[in-house]
Amino acid sequence: MRSDILWLILGMTAVTYMTRISSLGLIRFMPPWMEKWLKYVPTSVLTILIVPALLLPQSRLDISLQNHYLLAGLVAALVAYKTRNVTATLGLGMAVMFSLRWLSI
Repeated sequence: MRSDILWLILGMTAVTYMTRISSLGLIRFMPPWMEKWLKYVPTSVLTILIVPALLLPQSRLDISLQNHYLLAGLVAALVAYKTRNVTATLGLGMAVMFSLRWLSI
């Protein structure tokens, strides 16, 4: 292996390690309000990823009964709200999606 590639890999390793260690060190000194605020980040990121996929399946807004993604997503959201069970949410959401596709409604 060429030495310049080895030095590049070692440098990238050091930079990645330092950024992760420094962020872990800053968590200790985080104010309570920021810790409370950061608890909402995963939910908001997941929402940002899912909502466009449900509402814009073909790069245009589709709020109709022909939108299988939206129907399956609504069923999955209802199951998640009622049961708080990830397995039931995924299983029923996928079952609805496959059923709608198979029946070609």
